[in-house]
Amino acid sequence: MAGNEWINGYLEAILSTGASAVEEQKAVAAGVTEGGHFNPTQYFVEEVVTVVDESDLHRTWIKVVATRDSRERSSRLENMCWRIWHLARKKKQLEWEENQRLADRRQEREQGRKDATEDMSEDLSEGEKGDVLGESLQSESPKKRFQRQVSTLEEWSDDKKEKKLYVVLLSLHGLIRGENMELGRDSDTGGQIKYVVELARALAKMPGVYRVDLFTRQISSPEVDWSYGEPTEMLTSSSGDDDNIDAGESSGAYIIRIPFGPRDKYLRKELLWPYVQEFVDGALAHILNMSKVLGEQVGGGQPVWPYVIHGHYADAGDSAALLSGALNVPMVLTGHSLGRNKLEQLIKQGRQSKEDINSTYKIMRRIEAEELSLDAAELVITSTKQEIEEQWGLYDGFDVKLEKVLRARARRNVNCHGRFMPRMAVIPPGMDFSSVEIQEDSPEVDGELTQLSGDGASPKALPPIWSEVMRFFSNPHKPMILALSRPDPKKNITTLLKAFGECRPLKELANLTLIMGNRDDIDEMSSGNASVLTTVLKLIDKYDLYGQVAYPKHHKQSDVPDIYRLAAKTKGVFINPALVEPFGLTLIEAAAHGLPMVATKNGGPVDIHRALHNCLLVDPHDQQAIADALLKLLSDKNLWNECRKNGLRNIHLFSWPEHCRTYLTRVAACRMRHPQWQTDTPGDDVAMEDSLNDSLKDVQDMSLRLSIDDKSSLNESLDMAAAIGGPEMQDQVKRVLSRIKKPDSVQNLDAKNKPLDNIPGKYPLLRRRRRLIVIALDCYDDTGAPEKKMILIVQKIMKAVQLDPQTAKVTGFALSTAMPMLETIELLVSGNIQVNEFDALVCSSGSEVYYPGTHAEDGRLLPDPDYAAHIDYRWGCEGLKKTIWKLMNTVEGEENSNKHSCPIEEDFKSRNAHCISYKMKELSKAKKVDDLRQKLRMRGLRCHPMYCRASTRMQVIPLLASRAQALRYLFVRWRLNVANMYVFLGETGDTDHEELISGNHKTIILKGVVSKGSEELLRSPGSYHRDDVVPAESPLVTSISEITEDNIADAVKQISTAGGM
Repeated sequence: MAGNEWINGYLEAILSTGASAVEEQKAVAAGVTEGGHFNPTQYFVEEVVTVVDESDLHRTWIKVVATRDSRERSSRLENMCWRIWHLARKKKQLEWEENQRLADRRQEREQGRKDATEDMSEDLSEGEKGDVLGESLQSESPKKRFQRQVSTLEEWSDDKKEKKLYVVLLSLHGLIRGENMELGRDSDTGGQIKYVVELARALAKMPGVYRVDLFTRQISSPEVDWSYGEPTEMLTSSSGDDDNIDAGESSGAYIIRIPFGPRDKYLRKELLWPYVQEFVDGALAHILNMSKVLGEQVGGGQPVWPYVIHGHYADAGDSAALLSGALNVPMVLTGHSLGRNKLEQLIKQGRQSKEDINSTYKIMRRIEAEELSLDAAELVITSTKQEIEEQWGLYDGFDVKLEKVLRARARRNVNCHGRFMPRMAVIPPGMDFSSVEIQEDSPEVDGELTQLSGDGASPKALPPIWSEVMRFFSNPHKPMILALSRPDPKKNITTLLKAFGECRPLKELANLTLIMGNRDDIDEMSSGNASVLTTVLKLIDKYDLYGQVAYPKHHKQSDVPDIYRLAAKTKGVFINPALVEPFGLTLIEAAAHGLPMVATKNGGPVDIHRALHNCLLVDPHDQQAIADALLKLLSDKNLWNECRKNGLRNIHLFSWPEHCRTYLTRVAACRMRHPQWQTDTPGDDVAMEDSLNDSLKDVQDMSLRLSIDDKSSLNESLDMAAAIGGPEMQDQVKRVLSRIKKPDSVQNLDAKNKPLDNIPGKYPLLRRRRRLIVIALDCYDDTGAPEKKMILIVQKIMKAVQLDPQTAKVTGFALSTAMPMLETIELLVSGNIQVNEFDALVCSSGSEVYYPGTHAEDGRLLPDPDYAAHIDYRWGCEGLKKTIWKLMNTVEGEENSNKHSCPIEEDFKSRNAHCISYKMKELSKAKKVDDLRQKLRMRGLRCHPMYCRASTRMQVIPLLASRAQALRYLFVRWRLNVANMYVFLGETGDTDHEELISGNHKTIILKGVVSKGSEELLRSPGSYHRDDVVPAESPLVTSISEITEDNIADAVKQISTAGGM
């Protein structure tokens, strides 16, 4: 900020130009009169200093004072006065609207908690109701609660060495590398980068952890160093001690960089949202390959699935949720900083409307990603208790009181009716102590300082940063007050500088060192940072602090430990005066180097002080309190020594081994899950007897994809199969031919009379496909029935693929639809298309998957049981039915008593075990998807609601089920890479249409095909936008205006060569 001192000049200018001129027009309007006269002092105190952010006004004021003409200056001052007045009124209006919104939201949360508690209390006796309510609301001391929680957990110890765990960490934005981290280069490359790299290294050294992969974005841009474009970077090479003979070639910690989004651009985190699904698909491919490799090394030939997927920040949390659903493994989340908290702070500033904030920061997309992360996470890790109560407590998906109720019921083994809340665990960040050197008092200390001041006789090699700092001081022997942070207004550096400059005893006793990131030219920095630095320089000049304050322009990350050591050698103090500090990693680093501390009382430092007992807490707004605390620590040597010793004695609580031990203990307490197939997928060396039917099916399928009149079709099919499969496939083809007594019968199969399921295979043909055509057109009429043109387009797509015989032989088809299986088959039959022409049917909006070419029971297709188990996570069918029915029949908080006006009717024909389906009777009363999902979250229910079939149906499926996720499941289950899938869509469709566009698959949009979709029911006003989900341009997306077989074939051929951006 520019500071408030310019306001004094502003007041003087108004008074000198004649307040009477202002009085005539502004006295009544401003409402700040005193005895009938305009009082500029009162006006500015009440309307500028206390409520208006003066940064922009300061720029205008500079121009005003430069005006020479007194009349023009007076006029411009009056105009500026009006501007301030209108800004103040606008801010008050925004504050009123936000307060109203928060009040409505609090009321909605209370109603949601009440509904959830009432629903769950129906199956309890009166005595049990009282027990649970009392248990959930009773207050416990933090110590008692901690002891109870820890006592139920088995601590992670060295006896876990026999485990061979694979841990996945995700951190998408910023510049991540193992060495020479460019911390502070931009707002995306800060403390989170250091945290995740050190966490990966530390976890890889824990007993039982075999490999840790830290996934981030691959950036091949001239804007950044070439190292950020390397696909892989090794962080540690061993999964344990150096003498660990079990460490394999793939063990250790690695940075894995996944390309997504524009390859040649370094994008800030707000612009990465449309490309998240590309990252998910790329990461999924690497994880599947690594699981197979680790299975060969340490898994006895079985895949080693990730033990946990841990997302850091909102973008990685969104990705972790999708990966967790695709792989069916537990997810952990660390928010680092939260969107709702930032939104509230920005609204309180009053400088931007909510719409402007959303446009700049994509804040609503970020909040929805955090909500989805809460839906999917087994465990949320926070740094402080304050983060749980004051930040996560703002979210729809987490309610502190309801979480206590659910936890109490879980302990009593009482049914929660499908309601879930993630567990929150406070685990402070660790620190790498390898660079810490603690030196006791010795004559060497004074010698080194004397050498730096130029009085030493024999020069000794000292850290260069010491000289860089000490050159600012006229007396380098004085104790050093050290502050280390970005030049951000929230870090409150200017208040610290004022406290130092206005306290004469403090100036006489100590020097002040401000490490404020790196800078070349202040004018080239962001406005906020530049404003802080400018104010710092002005304050140094105002208080004449030359020779007493150091503010070096540059430092490297490797210099930071040396800076702490220098402060400790001078018997100095570290200070963190931030307005609010979420955790305060610099406090841990300072304590590790033996520095006593003064810190803000707002946020994480409170918890750190409870553990270390080495600091004084102050109100960051109280300038005098800051000065008094610094003076007390520096002047009282006994207190200084006591704080130093306490910090060094207790700092082990914040070591990385301690953090990782607690982390793994908490993760182990989660509900472990991973893919468990009921039927093992055969390898390449399957026995002939087990795969004969599959081979026959392959032959039949490939031959039918060729011209029936071509007598050489079978031979060509077999030749192609042999060519693709190599020598082993050639031998298998020969064995197949030897079993076929009438080869001509294969060529003469009549598709209408002899369906392919007369020789069903044990396994889907997907495992043999090299390419998959996915048809996901949502063409429905006003009743929700499929339009006739839908089946015609399906036929055209299938014929277009057959135009290229070579690729047709290795291409499969999948139909993805909101219709149930029986209606889907009816659609195919109406177009004389055999069901067995499709390798997979994704039905009921992704809640079921069928394989027509496999064994059926009594001639009926059966859904994939493995997929059903895969998507069952947090599915509460009965609780959802009851709650949805109540919500849809409630208007403005009052339940509708008129049964005949119910806007929904259960669709029994379309429902299944993982799909609740309703017919929409009154579309005007339908709630938007985001509104419905919010209300369900507030009641502890996690699911994926959607509108489909031209808005005639509403379907609710499991949280991590969808048509897009079903494609990822096919990748995981049958190893058919998503990048080899071609998805055909209309321009609009069901409310999950957007999810099908993005990703590593190829998307072909057929224009003019879908006349009516359901997407108008997706989002409410004020939510995130389509551009935050779907990239504006992508080489993986193309479109066709004229739907012909040749155009379809050309589009497929053209996009098949497309890679990333």
